[in-house]
Amino acid sequence: MFLKIPFFGLIAKRSPMDSLIEHYDKISECVATIDESLECYVSGGVCREFEELTKTIDTIENHADKIKRNIRNHLPRGLFMAVDKGTFLNYTKFQDNVLDASQDALHWLGMRPVPIPEEFQKDLINLLDSVRHVTELLGPALKSTIALVHGESLDRSGTKDNYRKVRHEREVIRKSANRLQSKIYNSDMDFKDIYQILHFIDCLSEMGHNCENCVDSLRNMIAR
Repeated sequence: MFLKIPFFGLIAKRSPMDSLIEHYDKISECVATIDESLECYVSGGVCREFEELTKTIDTIENHADKIKRNIRNHLPRGLFMAVDKGTFLNYTKFQDNVLDASQDALHWLGMRPVPIPEEFQKDLINLLDSVRHVTELLGPALKSTIALVHGESLDRSGTKDNYRKVRHEREVIRKSANRLQSKIYNSDMDFKDIYQILHFIDCLSEMGHNCENCVDSLRNMIAR
């Protein structure tokens, strides 16, 4: 019979999975920064300079990278892992990809000033709202998985429902992004503007895609 031993068993005081929550918290900080950027960008009102916003998100992402490296550099030996080590590392990669995509999104948005036509403003704000929502949904999915792995919860059904919510919101993002990109591409905007905004939307969509990849990895962690 195969016996799973908690991450560090009796040897360590802290599970490396707990650090994933610390890393995840950086996602919400990045999304909040992008949200502030887009609201300002679209409205054309008085706001923080993009250079300052970019520095903020770069600082957040660099901190997140340090957390990720610390997680990977302090993993226990395979014998003491309650989940497959490869699956665990895949999760850290996908969660880090969410942060990288948010950083890329802001860089694309701030590359040069682009006037956003009023007909696209609401759709862009709604898309960002969906991206924010899917990142918020990832938090409960991660925390409920950790509780199952640590034996602190037996609610497999509720945990799987958290996964389904992320997948559903990811599908909302995919469809919304495709519709918006089609409308922008067929608009009378200058092609340089179109290219820049389409790449920004691609980055937002990539954030949703990697949130879905995260829950796929979490599902593998609790698979029997």
